[in-house]
Amino acid sequence: MTGAVKAVSKSPEHTMSKPNLDSINLLAGLGVEGDAHMGVTVKHRSRVKQDPTQPNLRQVHLIHAELHEELQAAGFSLEPGQMGENITTSGINLLDLPRNTQLLIGESAIIEVTGLRNPCVQLDGIQEGLMKAVLGRDENNNLIRKAGIMGIVLQGGIVRPGDTIRVRFPEPPFYPLEKV
Repeated sequence: MTGAVKAVSKSPEHTMSKPNLDSINLLAGLGVEGDAHMGVTVKHRSRVKQDPTQPNLRQVHLIHAELHEELQAAGFSLEPGQMGENITTSGINLLDLPRNTQLLIGESAIIEVTGLRNPCVQLDGIQEGLMKAVLGRDENNNLIRKAGIMGIVLQGGIVRPGDTIRVRFPEPPFYPLEKV
């Protein structure tokens, strides 16, 4: 299974939206160089308040461009990076990947998928109703979180729009993604 990088983004400050760039540098064990969420331990403010020594399982945030298209069809106007993602992808159903899947991006970067992004009410600050729009229910009425996935950097490298993403599945059994 392969896909592509559509956009890359980062912000040195804790802002929801992140500007698009020509490239980002992933650092092994840390995340996106220069991004506010880079680090070995948690950097998301709510998690730091709970326990600042927790490992950072949210070093890199990825959203599939297909979600942007779905939201645009529902009347939202969104650009890559606007929902806080570092990497906007296309061609891979990120939400269906099992935990510990590896994403080989560009020439050398490897991200290991840790779980689902748990959307927060800050999304409504972008556009009213966006938080509700990135949540759904399956046929059994289980909550579906559509706001992307999170990962850790196993191997660093430069990531650019247009880079190929190759999917390497973990050994079975596969475990579904849960919020991290």
